[in-house]
Amino acid sequence: MRCPFCSYAESKVIDSRAAEEGNSIRRRRECLQCTRRFTTYEVVEEIPLMVIKKDGRREIFDKAKMLNGLIRACEKRPISVTVMENVADKVEKEVRNLMEREVSSRTIGDIVSRYLKDVDQVAYVRFASVYRQFTDLNTFMQELETLMKAQTKAE
Repeated sequence: MRCPFCSYAESKVIDSRAAEEGNSIRRRRECLQCTRRFTTYEVVEEIPLMVIKKDGRREIFDKAKMLNGLIRACEKRPISVTVMENVADKVEKEVRNLMEREVSSRTIGDIVSRYLKDVDQVAYVRFASVYRQFTDLNTFMQELETLMKAQTKAE
């Protein structure tokens, strides 16, 4: 780290502490040449995650957009915002753990569906109907039957 005052390349760390709710580290440094002190911040460099949409377009992954979809699916259901945020956090973590720079929207939708199925089945069906673009009542009924069979097996 170069000193902002004299541009000397060597400094020593005097103090380190977490900053921004633990997302970065604040370091107090002292230049070994001019002995002036300055502050640096160390953050994890995140590579932007790109989402490949169904039509081939690419856009940057937006957790807030995913959370809005969850909120719409869970509307008028007894699901707290905290639970929806936890689902969004888990999905984002799982998608980033795929270690891919580009992920299809279908993959993200599958992961959201998996978590949402465990939270609330009505919200899951709502989400799936939009995400999978059910075109008719038969497709919708097939998904409901699959869900009912899985629930019967679990009991």
